[in-house]
Amino acid sequence: MIDAAGEIRPDEQFDAEKLRVWLGAQRPELGGPFEVQQFRGGHANLTYLLRYADRELVLRRPPLGPVAPKSHDMAREYRALAALAPVYEPSPRPVLLCEDASVIGAVFFLMERRHGVVVRSSWPEELGDDAALRRRMSESLVDALADLHLVDVKRPDLARLGRPEGFVQRQVSGWYDRWLRAKTREIPAMDDLCSFLADRIPEPVGVSVLHNDWKLDNAMFDAGDPGKLVAVFDWDMTTLGDPLVDLGTLLSYWGEAGEGPRGTGGNVTGLPGMLTRDEIAGRYAKRTGFDVSAAPFYETFGLFKTAVVIEQIYVRYVRGQTKDERFAAMGPTVPVLAEVAQQVAAKLG
Repeated sequence: MIDAAGEIRPDEQFDAEKLRVWLGAQRPELGGPFEVQQFRGGHANLTYLLRYADRELVLRRPPLGPVAPKSHDMAREYRALAALAPVYEPSPRPVLLCEDASVIGAVFFLMERRHGVVVRSSWPEELGDDAALRRRMSESLVDALADLHLVDVKRPDLARLGRPEGFVQRQVSGWYDRWLRAKTREIPAMDDLCSFLADRIPEPVGVSVLHNDWKLDNAMFDAGDPGKLVAVFDWDMTTLGDPLVDLGTLLSYWGEAGEGPRGTGGNVTGLPGMLTRDEIAGRYAKRTGFDVSAAPFYETFGLFKTAVVIEQIYVRYVRGQTKDERFAAMGPTVPVLAEVAQQVAAKLG
């Protein structure tokens, strides 16, 4: 779908006048009136469009209610975008960070708006049934990931983004801890997966900038040439670490033909023309030169993380911390993902 903004959900509104005054005090050129709309895709961070007479800016803030420690970190996302701006074209350019939560009720930042097509749970009708286009789009998504992982992390502004030593070990234990805090019922497969992953952590193939949530619906494609990727969003978990973490995340989201969805949406990646998971890994390996033989481990971890994220969203609905009805049906997805993760893990023996 063309990435369009619309009406703000009632419980996700904020005081636009207070924001206007604060922006004007920080940047006089942003002091004029603006219209606020909301981008209603996605299930976590909240994203709004500020439409001025002469420009459009995007505002990003965390979701409502309590959030997991170190997640939905808007200051991290702003700094990551600032560091990537000189070296990585698909990252939107940041404009202004506000760490004063009293302005709109949370830390937020502004970034440039980019225009294009975002493919979410179904194939956009306006693109037609075009297998060749789907192949180009999936290839450009893989190439953009490979290019991110080839960025020079020795640059001082990038080197400050994280601690790569022991990154995967910390991730496995950290995500299991998140599961324990968020779970609404016992799912033994989740406990088994954590033990399995902790016992089989591979040696890293290198150190790269990690996006940490690389998937199709975090990418935007040129409306005039949809095979061309023009932006990647959701950089709030950016860090440094083993690049195969990102590859595994992409593979974990990527359902193939004949499979059910690997998450809460449809299986658009299983349509004719889309790369298979093996083709993704092969193309990525060729572009980066990395050994991807451990990809099943990272795919398993990616599925485990997605199950935890969905449970974190679902528990907010269960506890009444959000009224978004989209979250009500998420609970049954978690055990399904855990089962798929166990099937992928079986490839590792």
